[in-house]
Amino acid sequence: MYRFLLTPRWWGINVFAVLAIPFCIFMGSWQLSRFDDRVASHHQQENRSADAKAAAPRPLESLLPVDQVTSGRQASARGRYDTGHQLLVPGRILQGKHGDQQGFYVLTLLRTDSGKALPVVRGWLPGDANAKADTAKVPAPPKGEVTVTGALQASENEGTSGVQAGGGLPKGQLGMISAASLVNIVPYGIYDAWITLADPPAPLHAVPPAAAEGSGLDMKAFQNLGYTGEWFVFAGFVVFMWFRLVRREAEAAKDAALGILPEESHRAVAGGSESESGGGGGDVTAGDEVPAGR
Repeated sequence: MYRFLLTPRWWGINVFAVLAIPFCIFMGSWQLSRFDDRVASHHQQENRSADAKAAAPRPLESLLPVDQVTSGRQASARGRYDTGHQLLVPGRILQGKHGDQQGFYVLTLLRTDSGKALPVVRGWLPGDANAKADTAKVPAPPKGEVTVTGALQASENEGTSGVQAGGGLPKGQLGMISAASLVNIVPYGIYDAWITLADPPAPLHAVPPAAAEGSGLDMKAFQNLGYTGEWFVFAGFVVFMWFRLVRREAEAAKDAALGILPEESHRAVAGGSESESGGGGGDVTAGDEVPAGR
């Protein structure tokens, strides 16, 4: 009954199923391992963040470039604030006691002895960066040489939450904290990193450091989990369709062995129906008279 499985057509179907099922399982397992890696990285980043808060600050240069290990570490730098280039970063949300609040970052560039400047987020204020009443609350940066300490952060990009990469902001505002966006604003070099102060001056609120990119349970992590389910569903679908095709072919072979041919039976039934409908009005009995033509 199942000899049809050895026909050339079924050889192609069988080879496809044998190759497709393990491939789908492999891809699903790989996506699941990616999700597990992101979960483990998330836990490691949480542990690093806790350790970084308790660790003593280290010089900025020793922590560059920023990666998943150095992100969030306490960094220290010495220099003078560039009071002529204080910038506001609008559209930033900070979680408070009463939920998320809309506000803006206050960013000031620290000119270090190396010649480069370090972007320093001195804090966050609720309100609108375009409203004079809100911006008037921003305290002036300290004058003279200072030493700042804060959590080290990598430069933002277009995928960072809150970033306004489209431009069109008024003068004195910045949509993305990065060396690329600052290089056209100031006439000196910028570190490809920034820090957020843990103890900002009043009325500024501290900005908590963000997790390093690729180390948190972000949308990409849950995409990996979704792709895992999709690949396993594909594998199950291939198995289901193979059994369904085999069953249909086996039933057709069984009917043929019994002399039941579905196509011929259908034609016979259709032909008989046509004969009955076509001959019903044209039968002539022996007793009927056919009038002669005139």
